[in-house]
Amino acid sequence: MLWGVDDEELLPIGAFARLGRLSVKQVRHYGELGLLAPAWVDEATGYRYYRASQARAALSIGLLRSMDVPLAVIAQVLDGSAEALESVREGLEAELARRRRALASLERVMARGLPSAEVRVVVEPARLAVVVREWASGEADVARATSAGMARLLEFVGATGSSGGGSSGGGAEQVAPGAAVRLVGLFPLDMQEGMDVAAALLVERAPSGALPAGGRVEVLAGGAFACATHVGPYDQIGLTAHAVLAWCAERRHAVRGPVREVYVSDPSVTAPEELVTHLMIPLEEEPCWWS
Repeated sequence: MLWGVDDEELLPIGAFARLGRLSVKQVRHYGELGLLAPAWVDEATGYRYYRASQARAALSIGLLRSMDVPLAVIAQVLDGSAEALESVREGLEAELARRRRALASLERVMARGLPSAEVRVVVEPARLAVVVREWASGEADVARATSAGMARLLEFVGATGSSGGGSSGGGAEQVAPGAAVRLVGLFPLDMQEGMDVAAALLVERAPSGALPAGGRVEVLAGGAFACATHVGPYDQIGLTAHAVLAWCAERRHAVRGPVREVYVSDPSVTAPEELVTHLMIPLEEEPCWWS
């Protein structure tokens, strides 16, 4: 039997692992990471010994790992920084939201079959727009980034006292007189880990006043688009995009970005299942003829 300098019995790694409900391999690994350092190491044999009082830390590591807390955060928690768990909570909430969206899309496919849509080719002229961009860390972050961009544009519209018609303001009065505010989302054709997403407000001419923070006036390119109408929640537009891309592939239409979402409905007064969005995917001038 071994005793520490404070007269506390030292346990061999196997006995300590059982006490802390970890495997010997885990105890060694956490020791190498500095999370669970042995109380004493026999220099002659390399055997590791632990105090029974360290079992609380071992059990805490096991508990936090069962909650998918990364080891780096566990180290902070063991050092007394429980607030480090906030980032983990946010990550779990985001993952839960993503899975709920995936479940909703799956249920829609189960109820209606694989996505299909009435696709038409439309030729659009170039259009002037006030554009703001937001950075999205990945596909799961696109909805947040899009909402942030749209909020900036709507704040811009509200600040000029315009709801889409003429006004005496200095910016959004350049929307076509008598027309509703036309908001468009612009997205990469292929989602990436980090990407810009853009929100655009269509205008008749360049605003004379101040633009939204980070915004600028741009020309949205015209041309031919494969277009379909999506009716339903925004987070299920991907199903309609799948249908449009399948239609294009069958006809060997080469596609490019950015993909446009033209928001027809006002989500503040429209039920998610009734939201109308025109999805537009730009077509290359020449079809694909690869073999």
